[in-house]
Amino acid sequence: MTTNPTHTPKLRFSEFIEPWKNVALGEIATFSKGKGISKSDIDPDGQTYCVRYGELYTSYDTIIDEPLSRTSVDPESLVLSEGGEVIVPASGETAEDIATAAVVIRPGVALGGDLNIIQSHSDGGFLASYLSGKKRMTLASMAQGNSVVHLYPTQLSTLRIGLPTHSEQSKIAAFLESVDKKITQISKKKALLEDYKKGCMQQLLSQAIRFKDDNGKDFPNWEERQLGEIATTFSGGTPLSSNRSYYEGHIPFIGSGDIASTYVGQRISEEALAASSAKLVSAGDLLYALYGATSGEVAISRISGAINQAVLCIRPTENPLFLFHWLRHSKEKITATYLQGGQGNLSGNIVKSLRIPLPHPDEQRKIADFLTTLDTKIHLISEELELAQTFKKGLLQQMFV
Repeated sequence: MTTNPTHTPKLRFSEFIEPWKNVALGEIATFSKGKGISKSDIDPDGQTYCVRYGELYTSYDTIIDEPLSRTSVDPESLVLSEGGEVIVPASGETAEDIATAAVVIRPGVALGGDLNIIQSHSDGGFLASYLSGKKRMTLASMAQGNSVVHLYPTQLSTLRIGLPTHSEQSKIAAFLESVDKKITQISKKKALLEDYKKGCMQQLLSQAIRFKDDNGKDFPNWEERQLGEIATTFSGGTPLSSNRSYYEGHIPFIGSGDIASTYVGQRISEEALAASSAKLVSAGDLLYALYGATSGEVAISRISGAINQAVLCIRPTENPLFLFHWLRHSKEKITATYLQGGQGNLSGNIVKSLRIPLPHPDEQRKIADFLTTLDTKIHLISEELELAQTFKKGLLQQMFV
């Protein structure tokens, strides 16, 4: 082990002043592998908690204290944790996928195959946060392979890290754990509100729950109408691609892939618009994706721009927010019934023929306002979650060397 006087993090608890030691991971840890637990071995009623490698980078954060899966496989044939092990995927589809780590807090957890198990006297939470944060790209660069990438113990052992005293490790780990708990709380809050909204939509749009009018009386029965009867619809075309200057304009060009994110990557010129069958839409129009992976996605346009043939513009004569919520709620049913072709395409005529159960305009407004309020709350929680995750990323970069 060597000590580098400048080997200290940018952000540090004030009571610690000693420089961190510069060590290879193999100097402070031993490595082993987990033992295979297949998907068919997973049993919700099993007696043994288990972690499989695919779950590590899809279902867990840095600390695993409540494993999600169980197995009924004989524990004698498994590799069980003692508590405090750091696990890193040994293989995966991409280098970024496997460049992650977590510490298994409880003993007796079965550790699946394709997991590198790191045992060390260092604090597991500190080490897992270090590997998943500051050393993530280094881990990714070590991975080998093409269609399937691998990360071997021999590679992990050469990874150089900065090592503070155990007391500083523990304080860093405890602090980051509190940040993780906050992120988990926000995530659960968001999930609960999303589930609540989903239930409300189901009850409201199926008419299981009805609003009253402002005088406390029942609204009239809903009437079923075709979408084409209550909205003007049109789609556009693609500008001529041979002229590069067509794509150097100021008009946002909205494709089907832009619907879900409402992000616009291309802008076209007035000449491109005139030379093609692209059509202009306005802020407030409903945009419905007809083609490709986003078929059935609907969004309220926040901008004025041009659309191609893969996007259907819907301008309702009824409450646009009510129709937006109905289309979004009905997406799975619509696509399951009407998707055409290998790519999954809808036609504008099919969308126009959709039969919409339509309440009184005042009831439309009440339903739309209620669901939009829930959307706003979910959006605010999403922003809070994003800020917390960004804050943690910053900590992981500045609290380690």
